[in-house]
Amino acid sequence: MSKEIEDHRVLNPGTNEPFASVLERHVSRRSVMRGGLGLAAASMLGFGGAAQALAASTNQKKTPLSLAFESIAGSRTDAVVVPEGYTAQVLVPWGTPLAGEATDWSGDLAMTAERQAQSVGMHHDGMHGFPLDEESASRRFVLALNNEYIDQQALWAPQGGPTNAEEGARPAEESRTEINAHGVTLVEVKRGDDGRWSHVQDSPYNRRFTSATEMELAGPVAGSDYVRTKFSPEGLLTRGTNNNCGNGFTPWGTYLACEENWPNIFVNTGERFADDARIGIPTERGRYGWETSAGDPSEQNDEFARFDITPRGADAGQDYRNEARTFGYQVEIDPYDGSRRAVKRTALGRFRHEGCWLGKLEPGKPVVFYSGHDARNEYIYKFVSAAAWDPADANRPGANFDRLAIGAKYLDEGTLYVARFDADGSGEWLPLTPQARTTDGRRLHQALGLAADDQAGIIINTCDAADLMGATPMDRPEWASVDPASGDVYITLTNNSKRTEAGSEATYTNEGGAIDELGVGFATAPINEANPRPDNGAGHIIRWREGSDEMRFAWEVFVFGAAATDGDNRSGLTEANQFASPDGLWFDDRGDGQGILWIQTDNGYEGVAEHTNDQLLAVVPGALEGGVVTPENQQHLKRFAVGPNGCEVTGIFATPDKTALFINIQHPGNWPASEDATRETQGSVRPRASTVVIQRQDGGPIAV
Repeated sequence: MSKEIEDHRVLNPGTNEPFASVLERHVSRRSVMRGGLGLAAASMLGFGGAAQALAASTNQKKTPLSLAFESIAGSRTDAVVVPEGYTAQVLVPWGTPLAGEATDWSGDLAMTAERQAQSVGMHHDGMHGFPLDEESASRRFVLALNNEYIDQQALWAPQGGPTNAEEGARPAEESRTEINAHGVTLVEVKRGDDGRWSHVQDSPYNRRFTSATEMELAGPVAGSDYVRTKFSPEGLLTRGTNNNCGNGFTPWGTYLACEENWPNIFVNTGERFADDARIGIPTERGRYGWETSAGDPSEQNDEFARFDITPRGADAGQDYRNEARTFGYQVEIDPYDGSRRAVKRTALGRFRHEGCWLGKLEPGKPVVFYSGHDARNEYIYKFVSAAAWDPADANRPGANFDRLAIGAKYLDEGTLYVARFDADGSGEWLPLTPQARTTDGRRLHQALGLAADDQAGIIINTCDAADLMGATPMDRPEWASVDPASGDVYITLTNNSKRTEAGSEATYTNEGGAIDELGVGFATAPINEANPRPDNGAGHIIRWREGSDEMRFAWEVFVFGAAATDGDNRSGLTEANQFASPDGLWFDDRGDGQGILWIQTDNGYEGVAEHTNDQLLAVVPGALEGGVVTPENQQHLKRFAVGPNGCEVTGIFATPDKTALFINIQHPGNWPASEDATRETQGSVRPRASTVVIQRQDGGPIAV
């Protein structure tokens, strides 16, 4: 999630053992577990015994890739900085028209609801490219990108800012425009003979999904009493997807947009469901006050009233008390078929999804997806499909087949798990099913007060279910990525500012230490002898490898973020690669078991921020002696790019031939000045989040 809209409340009132406690005990064993996954855990989990685990962890295989660029210096300018011999081009910035007559951008261009609905949305985040045919896959494709949130000052710059942003009724046209600036953008892009990229105006693939677009519900929750509303009494439809942060894609050719900070667009001033409190629905005013536009003469079909989920009618069919329960899911989109609605796949859980990452794909075995709940002291989840993977379902660009029906096959039935990390380097996936046993011995459905077969109720209350099962609270799990050869899963733990020094007392959000009506528990929690980092502003990255069954795994810390001068610089970072608050993550598979792990940051950690803006780093895991980043192998972790002042670097993928790397620059302060992303802004411009394409000047593959 962008730190610009981060919810600083701690929404998990659970008392499960903090990950910091587990981590310190595990780190103390690193003289034994230095190899990356832990020999004891690897052997125990059936990875072929200690000898094979040692061979894997010390990378006894082919000569690994080498990063063929010099680590660049940190930068604090209004420009994108890339290594010598590379170019960086701005592509599809916010407001780029997708259809109709193009309107030249200007700093005083007034954005309207209609114009925004036909233009690229605001604040680009996760993205992926979908080829239109195999032959031109690296030159032409549909770019799907999330538009996570809005910058009201930039959006309404011509009029001096938004109207009634903090109090009073919002004008309907402003609310409608902001609603249309959120969601997902689909746009066809192509590379010309000169190597420059452009979007295809009026392409049949160009499309917007906004916070008002009609969508389907599927999976356990669809059609249940939990999601019946005035708009959809049958509980099968909803409107909009919101605050989509990280992303995912499927092997059958669909895009997954992941709903993250969606709770704050709603408000409930009356009687509250327990899940409203646990997930963090505001009680006074929504983030943008869209609900205050209700009753405007131009309002249609309760387009604004639905954001106020206060119960008012005799039953759920007469109001929008369940509207928020139609959010918090993974949203599947067919980028090839403009006639199809997006589908919310509820079986993968309901929470603040940071992303949705495909696990190692093997014929005849279930399809696996991982997701993190991006909030302090929240959890990591895994979904395992009931159906086994059939290679005949793989995407065929240009083919006319029903990708969403294939999505239903793999995503609507399966088992949702939450992770527990154990001190010996092993871990367990805990099933979130009605008959699962909680830590106190009850059935999960009993602990939640549900019927014995109510999987929909488990999904609606995913966070509470994870608490009851004894999952390990984590330091804001964000993006994950999977090595398709080994199956190793990497995930960023961005930071956690709600940990205090040893000896301090826990503080609570209200007097007496009771849980308040928002489900907020500890405001701060002290460390103890097992917690390695109070005020973990720098964050870290962990990885794990699945065991011989879907229930067990072995884990290890891959790298600790830090400033080079920190006294607790556990991974030995230097000025050439110091980073903090790792966020975006992507494993760039180069084939033959080789790959580059790209790390993006959304940093507010002063020790690093005073030296550089947010950045993109590259590391080759297979080249690391010992398997993890240490002071002795710093040459394999390099800074590749730095973003402009005020930005977050996020969203990442490369063309199949690896000659073009795409990243997103979100919430820049004063950029871009031109199509040349590396051109430093002189004076001031109206900031526009943008996709940036990085290429080598000689046309060769990126980074190697």
